[in-house]
Amino acid sequence: MTPLSDAERFARLRLARTDRVGPVAFSQLLQRFGSAVRAVDALPDLVRRSGRDGYALPAVERVEAELAAGERVGARLILLGDADYPDLLAAVDPPPPLLWARGDIALLSRPCIGVVGARIASAGGQRIARGLSQQLGEAGRVVVSGLARGIDAAAHLGALPTGTVAVLGGGVDDIYPSENADLYRQIVDQGCIVSESPVGARAQARDFPRRNRIISGLSRGVIVVEAEIRSGSLITARLANEQGRDVFAVPGSPLDPRSKGPNELLRQGAILCEGLEDVERAFTTLRTLREPPGDSPFDGAPDDLDEALIEQVAALLSPVPTPRDELARALHLPIGVVAAALLELSLSNRATLLPGGLASS
Repeated sequence: MTPLSDAERFARLRLARTDRVGPVAFSQLLQRFGSAVRAVDALPDLVRRSGRDGYALPAVERVEAELAAGERVGARLILLGDADYPDLLAAVDPPPPLLWARGDIALLSRPCIGVVGARIASAGGQRIARGLSQQLGEAGRVVVSGLARGIDAAAHLGALPTGTVAVLGGGVDDIYPSENADLYRQIVDQGCIVSESPVGARAQARDFPRRNRIISGLSRGVIVVEAEIRSGSLITARLANEQGRDVFAVPGSPLDPRSKGPNELLRQGAILCEGLEDVERAFTTLRTLREPPGDSPFDGAPDDLDEALIEQVAALLSPVPTPRDELARALHLPIGVVAAALLELSLSNRATLLPGGLASS
């Protein structure tokens, strides 16, 4: 793998911090233009052509300030395309454009498994999470969790001697909850802290689904220990399943609301987990992860799209996600042309790009 140039690294960070450029648009812009440097140069014209004025890229000074903030806290920037970017995370559709990391980044490329669960966890649940994580670590696996109180903290503590990864919703320097400050410092020393949020950012509610996606994306499988039906832990389990990862659940008493989540996962086909043996048995079964698409969806797309054509594509969109090949058939156009039109519409907030080549209004 050819190392990214300094200019390309800077452009990728700038592109990732651009308004309305999420992971899907980021990946598609790289596919269409071949580099972030070219994508950044083309972006203002793309947005104007698709019907929006006053659009601006993040100021160079803002990107420089984020890099300086990372350097101050001793964090390392890992970009999609870097040799250190974890292979399992790169297989997610689409992968996060970047990670900030503190600690031992080599842990990110070792065999990882997520352990998540209730914040208000029972003493028994915390004991199971701590003991299971210790066993997983001693078996050579890196435990990944979210540094939340309850099950997450217990999992980190159990795996601390062998190395653990904490994925944060805020910046890599945002200790949340504050009661886990000592644990945070221990993980920096003995494990790894990662986040895709800017350094210095404070965690908001919208950040936690993205954090959960990284927990499952780094992991070969995810174990749920205590969780209510409507919880972030079950979101992580759903994401793991969508990413082609194994989902494990520790069964619990039907009298405890915190057991409803794992028990429901078991009803849906999750793997029963009562100890390390259940995990090792599942991992002996070869499971093929999703391979990133080899061909660009923009093959055959012209450099400049006709505005009337963009409007034709926009007219076919609805709140229901639609495959771009279906749009191409309806308009008798090459898929590459439709993909380019959808990308431009998304940048002007007239379309939402979704994984799997889907789009909605």
